[in-house]
Amino acid sequence: MFSDILAQYDFDTMTMAINAVSTDQVVAALAKESLSVADLPVLFSEAAGDFLEPMAQRAAKLTKERFGNTMQIYAPLYLSNECGNSCLYCGFSAKNKAIVRRTLSMAEAEAELQAIAAMGIRHMLLLTGEAPAKASLDYIAEAVRLSREYADFTAIEIFPLDVAGYKQLVEAGADGLTLYQETYNAERYDSIHPSGKKKDMKWRLDAPDRGAQAGMRSLGVGPLLGLSDPRTDAFFAALHAHYLMTTYWRCAVSISLPRMRAAEGCAVIPQDVPDKLFVQFMTAIRLALPDVGFVVSTREAPIFRDNIVGLGVTQMSAASATEPGGYTAKNVSTAQFQVEDSRSVAAFSDMLMSKGYEPVMKDWDAGLKVGN
Repeated sequence: MFSDILAQYDFDTMTMAINAVSTDQVVAALAKESLSVADLPVLFSEAAGDFLEPMAQRAAKLTKERFGNTMQIYAPLYLSNECGNSCLYCGFSAKNKAIVRRTLSMAEAEAELQAIAAMGIRHMLLLTGEAPAKASLDYIAEAVRLSREYADFTAIEIFPLDVAGYKQLVEAGADGLTLYQETYNAERYDSIHPSGKKKDMKWRLDAPDRGAQAGMRSLGVGPLLGLSDPRTDAFFAALHAHYLMTTYWRCAVSISLPRMRAAEGCAVIPQDVPDKLFVQFMTAIRLALPDVGFVVSTREAPIFRDNIVGLGVTQMSAASATEPGGYTAKNVSTAQFQVEDSRSVAAFSDMLMSKGYEPVMKDWDAGLKVGN
């Protein structure tokens, strides 16, 4: 389990090590023919920021070699914004009484799926908060089965389950699991999760392990950048991905590094993560983990998303709605975050094609899969 790996590290000690990296160390690392996750503390350092151009050129070459000129397009579908946790940074917090709560009926979920499919997207990500009384495991399994009628790939981003729970969703047709660790800093994690099941960091940390053991063929991890030291959180996210890639080698593994935004009514004000630092993280991860997927959502601005195409990103959302019912009606519930890139699928695809990239709306792995 990854919790056993993480227990071998101290977050503050790793932060100090990253902050102490010298220019000579960066030069030595970049002189290597190939890099590994052990080089990431150097590549994530402030000193490495002066080498962003050669890192980006090398990352672009590796990305093209491993993934070609393609970009996987997906859409998130929020089934519910009900939640029993009291995370201090999240607008869905159970203590936030100002938001409009909603859990979709299956008929409403199908209408949302139809709206997404009508845009051409066949890669779905189903999301809920953590409120099993409102959105139970059986409810999510039913939504997964429904999604399979409209999608070729269905992933889930829900509360952590045991192996049996994940097996139920795999049997219903779930292909992938995405789960954000929020922060790998145990002390900070404890302080910003005062109550609710999510307070159990180890349970959440080892959920991707349990998902892989249950048969998920795709795993996605990452922190919310800005909750703790972003350089150190990015390192541990990469370490987590590397562990999953080597332990569950049949699974496709991806990383996402969403930059946290301040949520209305929440006490936590996230640290700023500039565009340059985000690009440094992305290119460094590509150099150290050439085969890992890298996901960027519509929470990032259009001009930024346009400019990072080719530098390491392999999967992007488009025309996203981040509230239950958002694809078929507006102002019916509260969104999780503000969408910055509101372009249509067609407009986003045109941008990709203008850069020589093919937007991929359909995941073909399910059709080619033999056995289990």
